[in-house]
Amino acid sequence: MFSISRKLRRESKTVGFVPTMGALHEGHLALVREARQRCDIVIVSIFVNPTQFNDKKDLDRYPRDLTADAAMLAGYGVDYVFAPELHEIYPDGFSTYVIVDGIADYLEGAFRPGHFRGVATVVTILFNTLRPDNAFFGQKDAQQVAVVKQLTRDLGFETEIVVVPTVREESGLALSSRNSLLSDEDRQKASIIYRALREAKAAFKRGERNASTLSQLVNQVLAEEPLAEVDYIAIVDADTLQPVEKVGDKETLIAAAVNFGDVRLIDNVVLNRGAVTGT
Repeated sequence: MFSISRKLRRESKTVGFVPTMGALHEGHLALVREARQRCDIVIVSIFVNPTQFNDKKDLDRYPRDLTADAAMLAGYGVDYVFAPELHEIYPDGFSTYVIVDGIADYLEGAFRPGHFRGVATVVTILFNTLRPDNAFFGQKDAQQVAVVKQLTRDLGFETEIVVVPTVREESGLALSSRNSLLSDEDRQKASIIYRALREAKAAFKRGERNASTLSQLVNQVLAEEPLAEVDYIAIVDADTLQPVEKVGDKETLIAAAVNFGDVRLIDNVVLNRGAVTGT
């Protein structure tokens, strides 16, 4: 794959890269479509990265169906599917990891120790291997986006990070490969996450700027659903992930992580920007 990447660069073709862990859904396909519009060549990786899981049970039950994923991509003009074996990414004796300090320590980083070390490491390996001009990520994983942007700046990758709006089910539930692990009842109930975030967005539009008040609104809505177990509700600077007390001019998002049974779901909306909001 590296030799292909070098060949494409010699031919002055732009390479768009969509990194995934498989179990593809419409959210991934939105990334592929954006890559197809912007780039000459589209590469999609499918690799369930073990180093970003801090719970082996979660890793073991993560949905996998490479045949179905490849068949789905065939209809979307994908030029290459990169589905490496574990030893190709982490060969015997592998002992080098990438740590993004600060921005990776909050929110998901606090609840999933080591998660972003795994994300940063595999992204570094994939970027080094494929050398993409553009890499496409979804707004749903806002903290991952912030970490990857920091990584790209710090390590000097010549890759533009393109953020694509969150794709949702009709109910408002953000599309995620983990949704397939929800029971039918939990999947229906989980739409309350987006409803709660929208409540805060509506309050912001009415003039509310106090972060504590906006967070309380989200918590009140989520409290209506007994099956929802909240890990966090946070209002943070979209670039630094630092908490804010009052929403000002800088782009700010409200993020939540909520468990339904043993399935953990994350979502967010941007409060004060009309561009990539996922709302």
